[in-house]
Amino acid sequence: MTTKVFGHKAPDTDSTGSPIIWAWYLNDVQGVPAAPVLLGEPNTEAAFVLKHWDLEKPEIISGVAEGEKVVIVDTNNPAELPEGINKADITAIIDHHKLVGGLETKGPIDITIRPLACTATIMYDLIGADIAKAPRGIKGAMLSCILSDTLEFRSPTTTAHDKEVCEALAADLGVSINELATAMFEAKSDVSSFSDAELLRMDSKEYNVDGTELRVSVLETTAPKLILDRKDSLMASMEGVAKEDGADQVLLFVVDILNEEATLLVPNDLVKKIAEASFGCTVSGDTVVLPGVMSRKKQIIPALKV
Repeated sequence: MTTKVFGHKAPDTDSTGSPIIWAWYLNDVQGVPAAPVLLGEPNTEAAFVLKHWDLEKPEIISGVAEGEKVVIVDTNNPAELPEGINKADITAIIDHHKLVGGLETKGPIDITIRPLACTATIMYDLIGADIAKAPRGIKGAMLSCILSDTLEFRSPTTTAHDKEVCEALAADLGVSINELATAMFEAKSDVSSFSDAELLRMDSKEYNVDGTELRVSVLETTAPKLILDRKDSLMASMEGVAKEDGADQVLLFVVDILNEEATLLVPNDLVKKIAEASFGCTVSGDTVVLPGVMSRKKQIIPALKV
């Protein structure tokens, strides 16, 4: 039976690249039949990475069958995984997020969760000396995943080890970290073809905070004006998206990669209350700038209060 390897819904670069990396390792090194798959269309940066490294876009799936062998990467949150995930045969989890709970397995499994900025960094360590066997595209995917998740080392989630692995891969591949990161961030910033609802779901995760169901969306960009110019229509779309997704509220943080700050859209009194309680700010309009806030995992989610 072929093992399906996948990350979270609304796949970003790490949840697109890491399944490809690990499926290669299982197939070519471990001799375990495996296939990377996605739980949705990759975002614009991830699509750029696939094209740049000449990697085939994995099949997009909507669910998994009972008893199907799967490896979960870049998440351990059931809310970000297909319905019925607990009926699948989960054989491993590789992740860099906090342990959420709620997954059920059919037996003991391999779980690796490490406090690093990127799943691909963990995979680099797990693969070890066999990384020398990896084709250029696999190494390129690793490098791109780390650059994406660390925002080229700007994110507070970045560790010295993430940077060390990134620099080793770049040297091996003979590429400029800055040039690749700049091209990736430009691709990520091109959101002109997406509807408001698509933008609100593009890089979003579901969290329950003090009994309130929140869809926490982050858009990382080098051109925040392109998104903020659409703030009125984005805020008008939030209620519908929240209702369709079973959430009480959508929170949208527009992260300015170059200026290292986030702008939170404030469509109503609930979001104003959340913003002021969570970040110690004073909200006077329909947006609030949060200096230094770059990471949903480290700076946004832990701070949220309702």
